[in-house]
Amino acid sequence: MARKLSLLLIPLLLGLMAGPALAQATSTTTPFHGATEEFLDVNPCTGDPATIQLTYNGVFHESTGADGSVHVTGTQTGTIVVTPLDPTLPTYTGRFTVWFGNNFNSSQTVGFWFTLRVKATGSDGSQLVFNLVEQFHISATGEVTVEFSKLNCR
Repeated sequence: MARKLSLLLIPLLLGLMAGPALAQATSTTTPFHGATEEFLDVNPCTGDPATIQLTYNGVFHESTGADGSVHVTGTQTGTIVVTPLDPTLPTYTGRFTVWFGNNFNSSQTVGFWFTLRVKATGSDGSQLVFNLVEQFHISATGEVTVEFSKLNCR
């Protein structure tokens, strides 16, 4: 699920980075409310295939420097429902928060950071609680110089 969310953000970030340098610095903030998504993925703690439903509010910030550097951050928070494709497994309902940040500098290098926290209760009373942290950096030549993904389920 987290990989799906981070992969959805990458095209947005790459599009922001593709433009030419601007003559002056700019900054925009875009809030949104009541966004919804539904997609197939897996419960990251069990690997069980599931339908994921999200309803959330959030905000994106973008700052572009006069040198063409771009800094983007975003936060989304709301409700999550994880419905396993196997009807014998519990459905989890709870809350999630996602934060991401991206820096693209004038030397054409990219840094991307991503965190996700989910806390949900199963229809059987069990808990689904996990944190995910991801980071990667790409050099001007396209080489990935730092990459890690750490998932902590409890």
